[in-house]
Amino acid sequence: MAWNRKLLRVNLTTGTCTAEPLNMEWAQDYLGSRGLATKYFVSEVDPKVDPLSPDNKMIMSTGPLTGTMASTGGRYTVVTKGPLTGAIACSNSGGFFGAEMKFAGWDMIIFEGRSPKPVYLYLENDKAELKDATHLWGTSCWHTEETIKHELQDPLVRVSSIGLAGENQVLFGCIVNDLHRAAGRSGVGAVMGSKNLKAVALRGTKGVSGVKDMKAFMKITAEKKKVLADNAVTGQGLPKFGTQVLMNVINEMGGLPTRNHRDVQFEDAGKISAEAMHEKRPSDNKPHLVTNAACFGCTIACGRISEIDKGHFTVVNKPEYWGASGGLEYEAAWALGAANGVGDLEALQYANLLCNEQGMDPISFGATVGAVMELYEMGVLTKEQIGIDAPFGSAEALARLAEMTARGEGFGKEIGQGSKRLCTKYGHPELSMTVKGQEFPAYDSRAIQGMGLTYATSNRGACHLRSYTVASEVLGIPVKTDPLTTDGKPELVKAFQDATAVFDSAGICVFTSFAWTVADVQPQIEAACEGDWSMDKLNLMGERIWNMERQFNNAAGLTRKDDDLPPRLKTEPAKTGPAKGLVNGIDKMLPEYYELRGWTQEGVPTPETLSRLGL
Repeated sequence: MAWNRKLLRVNLTTGTCTAEPLNMEWAQDYLGSRGLATKYFVSEVDPKVDPLSPDNKMIMSTGPLTGTMASTGGRYTVVTKGPLTGAIACSNSGGFFGAEMKFAGWDMIIFEGRSPKPVYLYLENDKAELKDATHLWGTSCWHTEETIKHELQDPLVRVSSIGLAGENQVLFGCIVNDLHRAAGRSGVGAVMGSKNLKAVALRGTKGVSGVKDMKAFMKITAEKKKVLADNAVTGQGLPKFGTQVLMNVINEMGGLPTRNHRDVQFEDAGKISAEAMHEKRPSDNKPHLVTNAACFGCTIACGRISEIDKGHFTVVNKPEYWGASGGLEYEAAWALGAANGVGDLEALQYANLLCNEQGMDPISFGATVGAVMELYEMGVLTKEQIGIDAPFGSAEALARLAEMTARGEGFGKEIGQGSKRLCTKYGHPELSMTVKGQEFPAYDSRAIQGMGLTYATSNRGACHLRSYTVASEVLGIPVKTDPLTTDGKPELVKAFQDATAVFDSAGICVFTSFAWTVADVQPQIEAACEGDWSMDKLNLMGERIWNMERQFNNAAGLTRKDDDLPPRLKTEPAKTGPAKGLVNGIDKMLPEYYELRGWTQEGVPTPETLSRLGL
């Protein structure tokens, strides 16, 4: 049993921390991390709850492979009701925090209520206590982590915290661990802030005991690590270039959303690409990229550690940003760059550092700035309202708006509400590039049709990680499909969605799925976990988790009309590239997808489907 078999329930209102046995019947049906945490959440929380009220709960959860020698076994998940979307929020993070939770002897932490004053949870093996965090309130994630380590006199403590964004209820505030890894999307940091919970600090020295068949587990994990090492994406592309390897690839195929999705190709993509991060700057003859980095137990090491040009206008006289720190990933580089027409790599890195420092999602932030810049160019928003000129392409505007949003100043407060609320307020809801209120990631669904259905049906709002059909449509993994056609995409999306739920619930990184299928994960779970873990059982489990999330959303008031794309993607054809002249065919794909899922044409799981899945 790779589970610790216990969870910690933290009632922030009363200040109590109580250990409980893990529901092992549920663990057999939902495995761990995303699946099991969601099962607990939907069983305990009213779907109609206000996300920022004390009645909402927030769960941090590991999977059975978290903390083990399975490659990428460092993930943990945060599940709550999201303030950005009003839907189920499930945000996943790497780094070392998840493994530390397992080493301390816990599978899950459930936070309830609201503390009367700022606190942080300190969890050292079996000892749990809420400590005063009044002195940390109003400070950054970076300062919080450093201060807690100093106070506890333990540099090995692992810390997850919120910055000013979470405190100020920026609706895309995130939870940052290990300085630059984050449970990044859907506003989980705003929920944490609403509870007056500043941080969680973990120290575990127990290790992971109880793997069912250690000999078999060691053998199978070694075999599967070799599969990752031998794969072109996980063994070569990601270690060398990180996720940024995609910038030029997606731009060339005409799928890089540019200037708030007005265009599908960015003329300066090369300047903000992975290759550009490797090039030496004329100013100091040093590359942007210092090294790659890995999360706990990861053999891929796609993380970027970068250094900003000390002479760049964003950081002159700001030495706190000069050191090597978390570098640009593809999604962030796109959202801060192409989405706004900004081709200044250093300005992107500066905005990204602010997102890490104060805990906000760079995807939603950057995409919201794209909407602001379009409204500015239309004359709907003025310099007086925003506080600065904000045309597309302005690195100065990007940097200043990042500061304002991170610190909750001036117009930054409006950006912090996300593009759906902002665009609606200023009379142009159609300019918000969102589904269910969550901003799109870095793929234009006119050029990559399957991603349109992926975004529209994602349970947590627009998301690429719930069904990364880019793998198939662009990279040919596991099979190549034509990105320009809707044919076969409902089957592809459903298959990716169900499989990803299994990867997430096991406690491993979805990037392994560039080389692995569920058939590679199954023997690792089988060797680690008691019970029978056949392929049939895992496939059914993935589908069960997806439908459980859908049930919660339906009960929360989301309907078929929320499974849709903005008018721009359905009525304004791509202007350039291979997809020139195309719009997204969501209206054709959605009914087929519902039928495949065993849902009504209103998007509600039928009684037969629920019965088959044991829901």
